[in-house]
Amino acid sequence: MNVKTVLILLGLALATIFALVCVLLTRGRAPSTCQHLPPEQEDTEDGQSLVFADLTPEEMAHVVRYLQGNLGVPLVDASRAKPSDNCIASVDLQVPAKAEVLRFLDGGGARPAREALAMLYFGNQPDPNVTEYVVGPLPTPAYHRDVTVRKYGGKVPYHRRPTLAVEYRQIGEFLKAQVFPSAPAFMRQVMGYDGASLAVLTAAPRGLQSGDRITWFVLFQNVSGFFLHPVGLEVLVDHSSLDISRWVVSRVFYNGQYYRDMVQLESAYVQGRISVEKVRKAPRDGDFSSMKPRANSAALFPLQYEPQGPRYSVSNNLVLFQAWSFAFGMSVSTGLRLFDIRHKGERVAYEISVQEALSVYGSNCPGGMSTRYMDGSFGLGRYTSPLVRGVDCPYLATYLDVHYLANSQVPRITKNALCIFEQNLGSPLRRHYSNLQSLYYGGLVNSALVVRSITTVGNYDYVWDFIFYQNGAIEGKVQATGYPSSSFLHGDGLRYGNRLWEHTLGTVHTHFINYKVDLDVGGRSGSFFNAFSCTDKPQCFGVCLLLRRVSNN
Repeated sequence: MNVKTVLILLGLALATIFALVCVLLTRGRAPSTCQHLPPEQEDTEDGQSLVFADLTPEEMAHVVRYLQGNLGVPLVDASRAKPSDNCIASVDLQVPAKAEVLRFLDGGGARPAREALAMLYFGNQPDPNVTEYVVGPLPTPAYHRDVTVRKYGGKVPYHRRPTLAVEYRQIGEFLKAQVFPSAPAFMRQVMGYDGASLAVLTAAPRGLQSGDRITWFVLFQNVSGFFLHPVGLEVLVDHSSLDISRWVVSRVFYNGQYYRDMVQLESAYVQGRISVEKVRKAPRDGDFSSMKPRANSAALFPLQYEPQGPRYSVSNNLVLFQAWSFAFGMSVSTGLRLFDIRHKGERVAYEISVQEALSVYGSNCPGGMSTRYMDGSFGLGRYTSPLVRGVDCPYLATYLDVHYLANSQVPRITKNALCIFEQNLGSPLRRHYSNLQSLYYGGLVNSALVVRSITTVGNYDYVWDFIFYQNGAIEGKVQATGYPSSSFLHGDGLRYGNRLWEHTLGTVHTHFINYKVDLDVGGRSGSFFNAFSCTDKPQCFGVCLLLRRVSNN
């Protein structure tokens, strides 16, 4: 190879590197002016999409201050509230009624009042209850109205309240300070407990009949990926009393046997009347449960880049992409949601949103056999996790922060909670190579726009995607990753799952995923439907909801 060729190749390599650096450095800026959107997609709506926008931190703070000053009762910060206190559990956007929004969007009507929905726990009352208030107008609240009865058909009893993070901490302290010390020999010699070596995971629901607030807590080795390191001990805690000092242990389960409490378990152990299964102590990184890669990657993964910048735009909560436009938001309880979805300027769906992720388990251990997780009660939006550039989403994706108020009276932020990117699908949308009569080739690149968030609830990470295709189809998709749930393997455990490790049973379970779909294809719809799918695969699955716009032509 002569010198001239080498110099040419070197110059091309430097130009390529320079272009990539420029793209990476300018990625966060507004799309370049050379971008062209179809005329019907130009951003001329004058902020109409903001009717669906999430609350700002300032609006959340105004709502908290209003409630503190206008309810006539003391409100304790939910991050340190006792069950016997009053507190604000969450504050979210109150989405206006559809008819009111459509009059504003389509009929030139007034912009709907901006309001918040606040959920409050009233534990410091003669009749403790959960109450929901609509508070408005924002940003300066002047009124609130109780919507609990209208929404739920009556008052919500206090025992039905979703568990706050502080209550989990209080239960952890109860176990550590009162329960475990009542079986000192068993905890030290069998469990290897040193005050910090065990992790606790909640089961759900909290009882088997209305009025219960009792929960099984399953113990694991406190290592990385502890979900796969059960130790065989499970404790049923009755935390129904509003007085923490009156919480009690209702039952204890160890290695296939039930005991009245930890005192009875300790007595049986000291007298040699129980079958002991000592679990091998795992290293801090969890060994087989570690997320650390087992080997270094031989080469860097391929990257996708946009030679002229992104072909979509994001303005506040409005996304424009080719013939598509839609508004997006994040509910504290239900997670990612889209509104006013249009194709070529025509509304095809008023709302498509995640609603619930339910999982039902089976096991021969009480914690596993009784578990029916409804992850919306934990908060699919609240537990949205930060996205890692280049792994969770492409490097060049647009990353957006999310603000929320839950389990505290102070607004919080999740950095990079949403990502938006156009993705080459790797195969042509259509193509033909003609070698008969005349010679020609015709083909179209196949790409789609993806809106993504990832929720981490306990052991599971749910990857939520809404995908917009060039052919007018919308896909709602969820993938589950993270860790499988497990029980301690004993007895006939293999009837309820598969062995994952020496004493680890990967439990059989089924996932149900629910979406709300309010279609307005060909005109306004007065109703919506819930779409759901289920799977019994143990760790990874996909649910696809495909909607294709049908032309009237």
